[in-house]
Amino acid sequence: MYDKPMLGLGQAQDAIAAILAEANKEPDRPLAISIVDDTGSIISYARMDRCREVPKRMASRKAYTCALSGQDSKDYAERLAGQGRTVAEMGDPMLAAVQGGVVILHPGSGSIMGGIGVSGLAAQEDEDLAKIGLKALRL
Repeated sequence: MYDKPMLGLGQAQDAIAAILAEANKEPDRPLAISIVDDTGSIISYARMDRCREVPKRMASRKAYTCALSGQDSKDYAERLAGQGRTVAEMGDPMLAAVQGGVVILHPGSGSIMGGIGVSGLAAQEDEDLAKIGLKALRL
């Protein structure tokens, strides 16, 4: 028998609320947020008004990448670059080798529970906001 830790919808919504609380301090800088489970399936998603199309898509791709790779999207990008590889070689168009996503790991077992992706601001700002969401999960 397996005992698999999973994220709940309430946790994901709390994380999105925490990210939006910070992001809404500057409402003229819209962004998108996606939280996925360990398979890369969306648990919860939000976007601010007037968010452009590319960030809407990239938030989900960043979260997906974290969940499937088991690492933050910045680290995934650096690993590929260090191997002289590109994300296109992976054969999965949902993968994104860009900063702004964080992996969600179970604190006890270290198992992958999912990912949080934020897109719409500068890469470091996206990552910083994703980390606010990670903290709000209270794992």
